[in-house]
Amino acid sequence: MDASTRFQSFDLLATLVAVVDAHALVLFSNAALEDALGTSRRTIVGSCFSDMFTERLQLQNALEGARDNAFAALRYDAWLKRAGQEAMPVHVIVTRTESLDEIIVEMVPLEQQTRQDREERLAEQAQTNKELIRNLAHEIKNPLGGIRGAAQLLEMEMESPELTEYTQVIIHEADRLQSLVDRLLAPHRRPHLVGDVNIHEVCERVRSLILAEFPKGLRVVRDYDISIPEFRGDREQLIQTVLNIAHNACQALAERMAAGDAMLTFRTRVTRQVTFGKQRYRLALELHVIDNGPGVPDSIKDRIFYPLVSGREGGSGLGLTLAQTFVQQHHGLIEVDSVPGHTDFKILIPLP
Repeated sequence: MDASTRFQSFDLLATLVAVVDAHALVLFSNAALEDALGTSRRTIVGSCFSDMFTERLQLQNALEGARDNAFAALRYDAWLKRAGQEAMPVHVIVTRTESLDEIIVEMVPLEQQTRQDREERLAEQAQTNKELIRNLAHEIKNPLGGIRGAAQLLEMEMESPELTEYTQVIIHEADRLQSLVDRLLAPHRRPHLVGDVNIHEVCERVRSLILAEFPKGLRVVRDYDISIPEFRGDREQLIQTVLNIAHNACQALAERMAAGDAMLTFRTRVTRQVTFGKQRYRLALELHVIDNGPGVPDSIKDRIFYPLVSGREGGSGLGLTLAQTFVQQHHGLIEVDSVPGHTDFKILIPLP
């Protein structure tokens, strides 16, 4: 069995992988490495892999150590040359196999590693937030019912209309808290209804809702890639996700709307060979919601997806938390890049 057949499972990995012999000649290259180098597998196989690094001696020394059984695995940072592009910083992992004539060289782009670490941290935070919200909401819900019921009974016993104003305040505030608790629990109660989703129908629905609420001083720009295929997802959840992000943007655009130059952009693109959530996808949807507002305040940039964190006075701080929850249920993620005058929320969702 030749190397291309024995190592073909490496094509499923998001990291860059080469199998080399003790003299650094490439026996196999996976698809991710082809993409990163910008050259074909046929060109890579048979070449000297050391020549593809800016410091070729590092790999040669590592291969000698592997050949002499000096280690089971060795890690170091290096720069990988790319055709027509700047060298890529990578974390290199050299691993011995059972055969001394075959050594696995795995490379993780440092930018990708940083991103993976951030995604893992965000996923852990989201899971912690979800458990915290559910537990806290249930703990609040039980005494709320008792408080409201007691206020109603007390109101029935009172003869003075002036005193009933106080019981009405209790009932009104209990109802307000009940509404907040219901919103906290909403994404965990509603079943995930999967069907065929056209992302541009989602954007158009949100556009019509936004323009109905903000009819003056706002221009909504559509920049669509109409070749994007339909995918399986929960249409209503995605509408709510995009609406929450767009609504937040419009509220931040209040001064721009007054000046008549507020702009909100919906941009759709397909990205190829993308990695997120420690998994590599051949195709993914990129949906950008871009505004020309003042940007996300520095004080909350790192906490923007936390529940009850809002950059606007009177805001509930739930819109982006729910958006993140819904996108994660589609195995995707939300990224944000914000400077004054340009805030870009990017939703990434795998495509079939």
